[in-house]
Amino acid sequence: MSEQLSMGELLADAPKNWGRWGEQDELGSLNFLTPAEVLRGVSHVRTGEVFTLQRLIGDPNGDPVWPGREPAQRTMIIDESAWDGADAPNFPGGLHYADDKIHAFLQGSTQYDALGHVWYDGKIWNGYDARTTIGGMDKASVEPIAQRGVVGRGVLLDMARFRGKENLDKGETFSHTDLEECAAAQGHTIEPHDILLIRTNFLRLFFAEGERFYENFSEPGLTYSPELVQWFADREIPNLVTDTIANETTYEPETGIALPLHCALMRNLGIALTEICDLEELAASCAEDGRYTFLYAAAPLKVHRATGSPVNPLAIK
Repeated sequence: MSEQLSMGELLADAPKNWGRWGEQDELGSLNFLTPAEVLRGVSHVRTGEVFTLQRLIGDPNGDPVWPGREPAQRTMIIDESAWDGADAPNFPGGLHYADDKIHAFLQGSTQYDALGHVWYDGKIWNGYDARTTIGGMDKASVEPIAQRGVVGRGVLLDMARFRGKENLDKGETFSHTDLEECAAAQGHTIEPHDILLIRTNFLRLFFAEGERFYENFSEPGLTYSPELVQWFADREIPNLVTDTIANETTYEPETGIALPLHCALMRNLGIALTEICDLEELAASCAEDGRYTFLYAAAPLKVHRATGSPVNPLAIK
C-alpha cells in the first residue's frame, strides 16, 4: 500500500464531465434525467405501491451517522404542560398547540450530497474553485438539486441477497461487474440513465452492535478502479443511492485512500450521491414479486449554500 499516492495521482486519467452542460452547471449528471427519462421511470409503475426510503430521524435505537457527526437532537419547545401555569398562552377560542425544533447535521440522516461536498487539488465539481465553499457553498450546493428534483427509472441491486448474506461484511467490496451479475440474477439489465440503488443491509450491524459498530470503521461497498469509473461514465448514471453512510467502501484496498469514488464519481462526473437509505421493505417486495425496477423520485430540502440536505426518497412500483 502506497501512503504517498494522492487523490490527484490516483485519478489523473479519470474521465470528467466538467463543461459538458456549460461553465455554470451545478447539476452534473442529473442533467441526464430529461422528461423522457421521467416517463421511462413512470412506465415501470405497475401496482402503485409506494416505499419511503428515509431512515427515521430520532430513532429510539439510534441514528447511524458518519464518525464525528452527531445524531439529530429534537427539542420540545411547547406542549400541553405550557398551560399548567398562570402565564399560559391565551388564544381566543382556547387553542393549544405543540412545537419543537431540531439541531442536526444536514448530512446526519438519509440525505443528498451537494456536488461540491468533496474535492481535491483545489477544485470542486465543474472546476469551480474550492474557496467558493468558504462560509457556505457558493457553487454546486445542494440547492440546485433540491430546486430541480430527481425522478427517473430506479433499479435495486440487492447485493446482500445476491451474495446469500443477511448483510455484507465490514470492508467487503464489489465492482461494476458484480452489479451487472446481480442484475442478471434478478432478471433485468442496468440501462443508461438508471438511478442505481444498492442494498448491503450493513447498517443492520449498527442496530445490533451499538457503539462497537464504529470500531475499526470500514463500510462495504463499491471500490475504485479505472474500469468502474469508466463504466459509470459510459452508462451516464445520474444518481447512486445506497443504504450505507458513504456509498463506497471507506478505504480503497489497493492504496488505502479514503473515499476515492466520491471524487471520481461526484467531483469529476457530477453523479449525485444519496446515502443512509432504508431499502429493507423495498428489497423484500422486489424479492417477492421479482420486479426490481420502479419509478424513483426524490427532492432534498431547499437549503441555501448547504453541503447536503435530508431527503425522503420514494420508490413507486
